[in-house]
Amino acid sequence: MLILLAAIFALHIICIILLLVATIDNAWWMTDTISTDIWARWILQNGVWNYTDLPTGAHYPKDYLQAVQASSVLACIFSILGIFVFVAQLFTLNKGQRFTISGIFQFLACLCIMIAASIYTDRFHLIENNGWYGHSFILAWIAFALTFISSITYFVLRKKTA
Repeated sequence: MLILLAAIFALHIICIILLLVATIDNAWWMTDTISTDIWARWILQNGVWNYTDLPTGAHYPKDYLQAVQASSVLACIFSILGIFVFVAQLFTLNKGQRFTISGIFQFLACLCIMIAASIYTDRFHLIENNGWYGHSFILAWIAFALTFISSITYFVLRKKTA
């Protein structure tokens, strides 16, 4: 059981790292000369990357952008809270009640990052033909899958004795 708990803890840490990288790093949408994240845009000019604000207008709706930003940050917060609750529940709750709250936090993180990535997919870069989704966007979807697996594992684990 100790190995299982260590594996769950490691999976949770991996989820947190992926969520933080997906939220912070500047590679949600890429071209040869532009790197865009959910916070800013970097443009390559004369061999130097220059920080610029995100574009405005109908093709880059501010309300949806704020929803993506908020959902990404909430996913990170819920997952970080979940790891602290996981450790606290190991020592405080009775068998059968353990890990339920951790599973709920992970499931909320899963939903938040799914909402962020889904909105970004549906509302941004629809008319741009010469670009691709960057590694941060892909990490967001991988984090979605791993946080979902982690939350399901917590719900299954609560029935086991530890």
